[in-house]
Amino acid sequence: MDSYLIQVNGRGDHAPMLDVHLKTNGNSISLGKVKGRKPRWAVRASEMSKKTFNPVRAIVDSMKVEPNPKKAMISLSLGDPTVFGNLPTNDEVTLAVKEVLDSGRYNGYAPSVGYQSCREAVAEYYNCPEAPLKAQDVILTSGCSQAIELALAVLANPGQNILVPRPGFSLYKTLALSMGIEVKLYNLLPEKGWEIDLEHLESLVDEKTACLIVNNPSNPCGSVFSKGHLQKILAVASRQCVPILADEIYGDMVFADCKYEPIATLSTNVPILSCGGLAKRWLVPGWRMGWILIHDRRDIFGNEIRDGLLRLSQRILGPCTIVQGALERILQRTPPEFYHNTLSMLKSNADLCYAALSAIPGLQPVRPAGAMYLMVEIEMEHFPEFENDVEFTERLISEQSVFCLPATCFEYPNFFRVVITVPAEMILEACSRIQEFCEMHYQGAEGAQEECDK
Repeated sequence: MDSYLIQVNGRGDHAPMLDVHLKTNGNSISLGKVKGRKPRWAVRASEMSKKTFNPVRAIVDSMKVEPNPKKAMISLSLGDPTVFGNLPTNDEVTLAVKEVLDSGRYNGYAPSVGYQSCREAVAEYYNCPEAPLKAQDVILTSGCSQAIELALAVLANPGQNILVPRPGFSLYKTLALSMGIEVKLYNLLPEKGWEIDLEHLESLVDEKTACLIVNNPSNPCGSVFSKGHLQKILAVASRQCVPILADEIYGDMVFADCKYEPIATLSTNVPILSCGGLAKRWLVPGWRMGWILIHDRRDIFGNEIRDGLLRLSQRILGPCTIVQGALERILQRTPPEFYHNTLSMLKSNADLCYAALSAIPGLQPVRPAGAMYLMVEIEMEHFPEFENDVEFTERLISEQSVFCLPATCFEYPNFFRVVITVPAEMILEACSRIQEFCEMHYQGAEGAQEECDK
């Protein structure tokens, strides 16, 4: 009988050696010393992290340009209403959090979908006969961004696709691609106040389409869809049996001459996950309080989507409990004049900005109807020395110290986005500098043709 003997030798700081002897028919044959496996570090980033890509950060971080040192920087790029201190939240909102903090009753874990009483408060705030809500229809999340992430994760599998507006909020694509979900971009029409190109939208639907994202009011456009247009969007979703993910974080942030219609109030048969939060209307984006409202009167989602949202919410065990505890008071006691004053200031700034930019040769702003943004078309044929909107906005920074976000960030080249939450005097100063910049570089039809012929 053959026998095998493997002897392990090793001492001190030397790697173990395998001293291998093979006995065959009583004869011992030495195969020598074979060095054993030496462990080594091999830490790699996950595939999900490699697929995660934020186009805004990628474009902005690559804009390695210094502002003009002779002019103070004016940033019209960041959608954070708190930056300049001219839009503080209401005292009732602050007091609500202070009371909760002092009570000491909200320092522990909450259910992953949120406290029942807090879900009831949100349901009561948004409940209406056209779109009834109960506490079980509300999932509290860590900001509206997480609400969108959970909604995407529960509706779409890797390999499926979602329909996303162009121009549109870049986070949709960032989240989807990290999950292995394909993004199909449907067009918005600037000449129609950024309405959806419904024919193009419907042409993109196929058997792998998991949901349609509708952002109203819009970031980056500042547009607000009419009731009639929303009904046409719902008709497409109904015909194609595609659920809607409604990003309504700017809900009710519309100017006085316009009316906001929550999309769920206009349909009884299209299932909708509506995402919102405190960030914009209450001017507290850093508090990270959002929610998903489940509208499913035909029971198309059924228990499966609700159970899926529950399981997904357990990944981070819910949003901040302090802010949850303050929700009921925030929703019930914030005075109407606070909302009115915020919108009056935004409308005034929008009008100032639109009028000033409309007078500048080579620019075509699109009048906003809500939210906090305004989009401006660059007539690139009159600025032949710039290849695209990114180069245009880079030079605007270096020459005038005004930072507007190139709309390439939103998949819409040759436009830029202006944030209108800055103080009015800064809006006017920024527009004055933009005018000086454009007058310096603008070329009429003949000059532009000469430049192209070079």
